[in-house]
Amino acid sequence: MAASSLHRVAASLAAAVTLVLALGASPVLASPVLATARTGTAPTAPVASTVPVSSTLPVSSVASIAPVASTGAAASTGAAQAGTQTGTVTSDRLQLQLRPDGVLHVKEEIVFEGGTPSRTLVDRTRYDDGNDRLYRIANLTGDATLTGDTITLKGTSGTVTLEYDVIGAVTPLGRARELRWYAVGGWSVPVEQAKATVSGPAQLQSIACFAGPLTSAIPCAEASMDSTGVVADFGHQGLAPGEVLTVITGYPAGAAQGGPVLERRFELSNAFTLNTLTGAALAGLLVLLLGGIGLLYWTRGRDARVAGGGTGPLSTARNGHFAPPDGVRPGQIGTLMDEQADVIDVTATIVDLAVRGYLRIDEQPRQTYETPDWQLVRLPDAPLSSLMPYERKLYDAIFDGRDAVLLSQLKGSFAANLGKVRDALYRDVVTQGWFTRRPDTVRSRWTTGGVVLTLSGIIATVVLAWFTTYGLLGLALIISGAALAVGGQYMPAKTVRGSTALAHTLGFREYLADGEIGADVPAAQRVELFSRYLPYAVIFDSVDRWARVVSSVTGEGQQADNLYWYHGPAEWDLSRFADSMRTFTMTTSGAISATRRFRSL
Repeated sequence: MAASSLHRVAASLAAAVTLVLALGASPVLASPVLATARTGTAPTAPVASTVPVSSTLPVSSVASIAPVASTGAAASTGAAQAGTQTGTVTSDRLQLQLRPDGVLHVKEEIVFEGGTPSRTLVDRTRYDDGNDRLYRIANLTGDATLTGDTITLKGTSGTVTLEYDVIGAVTPLGRARELRWYAVGGWSVPVEQAKATVSGPAQLQSIACFAGPLTSAIPCAEASMDSTGVVADFGHQGLAPGEVLTVITGYPAGAAQGGPVLERRFELSNAFTLNTLTGAALAGLLVLLLGGIGLLYWTRGRDARVAGGGTGPLSTARNGHFAPPDGVRPGQIGTLMDEQADVIDVTATIVDLAVRGYLRIDEQPRQTYETPDWQLVRLPDAPLSSLMPYERKLYDAIFDGRDAVLLSQLKGSFAANLGKVRDALYRDVVTQGWFTRRPDTVRSRWTTGGVVLTLSGIIATVVLAWFTTYGLLGLALIISGAALAVGGQYMPAKTVRGSTALAHTLGFREYLADGEIGADVPAAQRVELFSRYLPYAVIFDSVDRWARVVSSVTGEGQQADNLYWYHGPAEWDLSRFADSMRTFTMTTSGAISATRRFRSL
């Protein structure tokens, strides 16, 4: 099997070279051999006449024995070798005996001079649309060596006698048996005289022979039978390098056993055959596999429903206004909503820490074309013990033993700490009871399974396409694997507690996006209350609207005091807060996620 595969690869390269030559010199396509190499089938030609004996035997068409492009065909290989070798085969005489078991025994006497000629045997021809026919040479004896499909004579002149067996030269044809063998030819040098005598286990029904290129339909010079009708003689003079003498004899059905040795030929058109069987099998596999993935999502990936079958409370009231779930931080809400700890969740947490009095954000003065920057200032006496684990990791990563840090200084150095903060956020949503498993771990597991299934499908497709005509079935695995990899992003499932918190959160998001600001909120509480909602607006992508709400608390376009947690530069007032806040969130997200780049020296 391995030798056959290697032979196929080597022969494919030879065919590619032949194709390039054919394209480069179109008149050469008149040669049947080159035409075969280019099209994969032999040119149409009339079949040589047969010599009937007792009945007419239909001789296989020339197209059925055309050499495939992947073979080391005698015509092409011999012609190529002729350019580098000298000498002549003055006589090549063969005695061919067909045995009852279907094996053809050959005795060959070769007289040569002026070089060391070699002969490339025909070991593969095109049988039908899906198979190649193999001719196997065995039991070679004599003063020559056999390497692959090439016989090389020893010495530089003289007479060499060879004996060998050919397996696979008999073809069952209804009530008859046909022997076809490329008896003489494929030599690297010219052959002056070629003779072949064929005998078999029964009387002949018909004979024929061809001479010239491998697909030639030109009859040979001599073809006759003896008086007994058992022995046939064939001959031809002047075979050019690479040309062959093909002999064909017909026998009754019971004269010889055996048949052609076939090997499936790989072609994309055959490998991915679409018919009723493969189409139905592909559809069935897709329904089975994709249905299984859908069932997995239905049983494992859906969020638990809120008790009672409703959507849960949309909100709770605080001073007559909608409010986030009690004790739930912006970073937690962001991770709950999309099941991912995003950079924006960390950015919202920084704003939330400022609003709650753990740090202060100072916008730095700048010239017209300078990049905006902010300083994060640690506030003394902040109750750090009340921070959640992910908040404490973020707080420590920002200041890292310092009292203040510019946002620009975090760029490129914070990315490693960002991963730790996100990891803590994933652990936190499990601690809160919103998920039974970390969402990132669930996604990773299902996505990995999808990738493995896709790779398995690719391997299965290659194997099925190479050895069978059912390559389409492997596509079902590829499609299902891709669906599982994509669907794995939706597999994290919330618990009842998580679904209830999400329903509350969605009502709060709707209020921040469209709700009216109540006039019954005392003026003294507006700055703190509206600032408290701003980090959630960052999560909900409503920062622009809610920042304007905060800036309208006092001033209304006039210069006003800074917020208690956000200080602007000189000549800055709250009318500019919305623009400042929008730029701050974008700049912060970029700074904390940027990785350090090393410059090459």
